[in-house]
Amino acid sequence: MRNTLLQLDRWLTGAAWTVACLLLAAISCLGLWQVLARFVFSQPSTWTEESMRRLLIWMVMLGIVVAFRRGALVSVDLMLRVSSGAWQQVVRGVITLSSLAYLSVLVWFGVNLVTRVRFQTFASMELSMGWAYAALPVGAALAILAVVANHLDPLNEELDNAQ
Repeated sequence: MRNTLLQLDRWLTGAAWTVACLLLAAISCLGLWQVLARFVFSQPSTWTEESMRRLLIWMVMLGIVVAFRRGALVSVDLMLRVSSGAWQQVVRGVITLSSLAYLSVLVWFGVNLVTRVRFQTFASMELSMGWAYAALPVGAALAILAVVANHLDPLNEELDNAQ
C-alpha cells in the first residue's frame, strides 16, 4: 500500500509540476501577446488579462502540490532541527495533521464555491467561473496526497538547503 501510494504520488506530483510549468509558459506568452496587441498593433486584447489571472491561480495551486511533497514550504523547521527521535516524529505528525486540516478545509469550501459559481461566466469570455475556482479543491486534494507521501517518505528540501 505504501509503495503504491508513493508511486501514485510520484506520478501526480510530476504531472502537477509539468502542468504548472506549461501554465507559466502560457501565461508568459499571453502577457507578451497583450503587450504586442496594445502597444504594437493598437488593438488591446480583451481576454488575455483575465485568462492570465485564472491560469495563474491554477499554476499556484499545482505548484503548491510540488512544494508540499518536497517539504519546501515554510514550516516549523526550527523545532525539527533541534528535535530528535520520538519528539521529532511528534513534531512531524503535528505539521502533517495541521497541513491536512488546512487542505481539507480548502477542498470542502472549494467544492462549495465551485458549485455556487458554476453558472457565472467570465466578463470577457463565455466560460464558467467554476473552471477557475476548481483550482482550489483540485490543488488541495492533490496536495493532501503529497502531504501524506511526504510524511511517509520525507524529502525536506527546505531543511537540506537551509544555511
